[in-house]
Parts: sequence; structure tokens; C-alpha cells
Amino acid sequence: MTQKGQVTIPLEVRRALGIRAGSDVQFRLEADGARLVIDQARAASEIEHMRGAGSGELSTDEILALTRA
Repeated sequence: MTQKGQVTIPLEVRRALGIRAGSDVQFRLEADGARLVIDQARAASEIEHMRGAGSGELSTDEILALTRA
């Protein structure tokens, strides 16, 4: 934890849970510790909003080549 109270969620966990910048995450205190809670409805809404947003003009390989250049 940083001095500002920020915690780092490991990449493997973020990928598995679909957490990205701007995701709404909360911690809930329980009798035996704490639980990380993610607003899945919001995540699903964001994904649905982006669905079909790409033009499809570039292939995945072409996009990766551009990002690696």
C-alpha cells in the first residue's frame, strides 16, 4: 500500500476480473478479512457500449504492428 492508501492489484487478478483503469472497485470488511467487490453490471454496460465501435478496417496483426512500432 502506498502512503496515499493506494493498493496494487496484480495483473493476473485484474485480467481475470476484467478490472481496468476507471473500474469501480470496493473493499468490504468481513468477519474474517476483507473482500474485493467489483461492479460487474457497470463493467458489462461499458463492454456493451463499446461493442461494434471498431471499424474493422485493420486486422489484429496490423493493429499489433502499429502498437509495437
